[in-house]
Amino acid sequence: MELFWKHKAFSELTTEELYRILQLRVNIFVNEQQCFYPELDDKDFHCSHLWAEIGHEIIVYARLVPPSFSYPEPSIGRIVTNPSFRGNHYGKSLVEKAITLTYEKHGQTAIQIGAQTYLKKFYGCFGFEQVSEEYLDFGIPHIDMIKP
Repeated sequence: MELFWKHKAFSELTTEELYRILQLRVNIFVNEQQCFYPELDDKDFHCSHLWAEIGHEIIVYARLVPPSFSYPEPSIGRIVTNPSFRGNHYGKSLVEKAITLTYEKHGQTAIQIGAQTYLKKFYGCFGFEQVSEEYLDFGIPHIDMIKP
């Protein structure tokens, strides 16, 4: 199946797109992972939003965060794959596109992420390197990683 990619600033999102994005994020990060944290953190207003759809369903999503909102460097966050489509390497395509878009907007700069520890090898495939000790973020083990 072919993915239809969308990339928009917050102000460009339709109410339906925003609803579907937040629904996927809450379903995964809050419900599936049992992580009760402030999903609505005021960063979305300043970010661009990248996702892919098949039909009318969001398959993968990432939030592209400008420098100084999460880290000194630009960041990619809220990376998520719809559970119905896991195992199809759509997440890999998402991260590749997110890196490319970050470079287009901010130049060939370092990118920092806060990754769930179990995904260290996955992000390592894109050149991200661990730069922190493991820490708990609302009960889930994380590490900070930078793509130099």
